[in-house]
Amino acid sequence: MAAEGLPETYRATIETHWRPLAAAIAARATGGPLVVGVSGSQGSGKSTLCRMLEVLLAEDHGLRVATLSLDDLYLTRAARAELAASVHPLFATRGVPGTHDVALGLALLNAVRAGQAGIHLPRFDKGADDRVPETRWPLLEDPLDVLLFEGWCMAATPQSAADLAAPINRLEAEEDPHGTWRTYANAALAGPYRALFDAPDYLVMLAVPGFEAVLGWRQLQESKLRARTGGGMTDAELARFVMHYERITRHLLADLPERADVVVWLGEDHTVETVRYTIPQTQP
Repeated sequence: MAAEGLPETYRATIETHWRPLAAAIAARATGGPLVVGVSGSQGSGKSTLCRMLEVLLAEDHGLRVATLSLDDLYLTRAARAELAASVHPLFATRGVPGTHDVALGLALLNAVRAGQAGIHLPRFDKGADDRVPETRWPLLEDPLDVLLFEGWCMAATPQSAADLAAPINRLEAEEDPHGTWRTYANAALAGPYRALFDAPDYLVMLAVPGFEAVLGWRQLQESKLRARTGGGMTDAELARFVMHYERITRHLLADLPERADVVVWLGEDHTVETVRYTIPQTQP
């Protein structure tokens, strides 16, 4: 069962929020493979939610489900190094639009929608900061009913030139004073990423209380990584790293709640405060 071995508080979250969400997704997975977008800032719990939805959709509804992370579509380290040399040095850091293999993502989504079997899901090794060799990509032997497609900037839209003009933080002010990096990323959102981010049939947003929570939650993730592996970023390195994502994260918090099919509002303590459905759900 999905809730076995979990703390009582999280068992309650499953029953109150995640099981109804799984039912809402299953109700839409009747006309062929369904692509569900899951958008949420760093540390918001996208991966945990997707793992839980996989279990619930399989156990409660008998559906074949897999998760694709936008992170697994990152360009190779060599490709990002080339982008950094030809466009702007900040593109050496993975994350923002422009650093993903959009064509790879679209090809995979098309294969899922066509009901193909034998699909390999790409994987990216964050420790090595490079794509995992294709020979090690996991194989989906059977066609999918649901693909959960999660990412920190999932469904982001471009900003206006006026909004791009002023730096939003120290990273932009000191390392992108002419706006080259953020303008290129914004153009990617307006161009190649549109098809990728318009692909989901159903869109779920994990909405954080504000950008300030992102750094704290990301610090918690990094401390766990250091405890587990002995590696990881220092607090200063992490603060700079998170600045790469501040602009788009703030834009999503202002823009996406009105566009998402489901908005899960999170509290400062990371618990679910409310869930809003565009179309009210009947509780099971």
